[in-house]
Amino acid sequence: MRSWKWAGVVGLVWAAQLAGVSAWAQQPERVPPQIIKLPLLIDGKQFDVVTHLYKPEGPGPFPLVIFSHGRAPSRVDRAKLEYPVLVGHANYWLRKGVAVVAPVRPGYGDTGGLDREDSGARWSGKVCTGDPDFARVASRAGQTVVALHQWALQQPWVRKDRVLLEGQSVGGMTTVSVAALSLPGVVGAVNFAGGSGGNPETSPTQSCGPENLRKTYGELGKLVKVPNLWLYAENDQFWGAEAPREWHEAFRAGGSDTQFVQTGPVPGHDGHSLLTYGGKMWSVPLDAFVRKVGLTAP
Repeated sequence: MRSWKWAGVVGLVWAAQLAGVSAWAQQPERVPPQIIKLPLLIDGKQFDVVTHLYKPEGPGPFPLVIFSHGRAPSRVDRAKLEYPVLVGHANYWLRKGVAVVAPVRPGYGDTGGLDREDSGARWSGKVCTGDPDFARVASRAGQTVVALHQWALQQPWVRKDRVLLEGQSVGGMTTVSVAALSLPGVVGAVNFAGGSGGNPETSPTQSCGPENLRKTYGELGKLVKVPNLWLYAENDQFWGAEAPREWHEAFRAGGSDTQFVQTGPVPGHDGHSLLTYGGKMWSVPLDAFVRKVGLTAP
């Protein structure tokens, strides 16, 4: 009887492995980025900005997503930034026939240079001792997005009336800030876990100066006219569950056409990584938002 049970277990394991191989084989092969350097004028200075480009096959023109990456807490980790947008997420857009450009902003990765995005948030253990200026961070990060947007509109393969802004963490906050500029052709903005000043190692779920960011978002809510979608997870260790709701409420009070989605906890992971590990949670509301703004419409 024991040997029969063992044989049954082995059979189940092999069946699971074969099913996994079959499922893997059925997955479309992920398209890697084309990595280019763009000479962009940012705050009056020229930077060679390393940019990841994903473009559907054919001449286009294609709708375009401009993606803004987040910010690692340490200088060493910021210098190691390799992928400004996840390859898998970029391929999510490619499958919709949408091109993606994702710049590595100055101060990060192979673009290098001085850090331009220090908010002034400071920590002494679990206590925030700084008075962060998040509007300054969003503005400086946004200058790269604006320069890239100007470059994109000059490309013959870009559909000039179908541009979507998207970003994660500091990049999400930046995306909301850039949306306030009413750039030509921008039809919407998507904010994944947007914020700044988090310290998950010593102060999980409690960021530095959340009331400062609430005020910043409140001002932006008066200016952002395009539809926008905010996506957060309940177990975000950078901001917690309450602060993002308060930020969005302040933003919504300004009259912006906005939607807030807070998913359940991301199983087994910090909810700040919702974009990375929570595809089944965010894909439905994001798909609906794409239809709402007509990004892929004829």
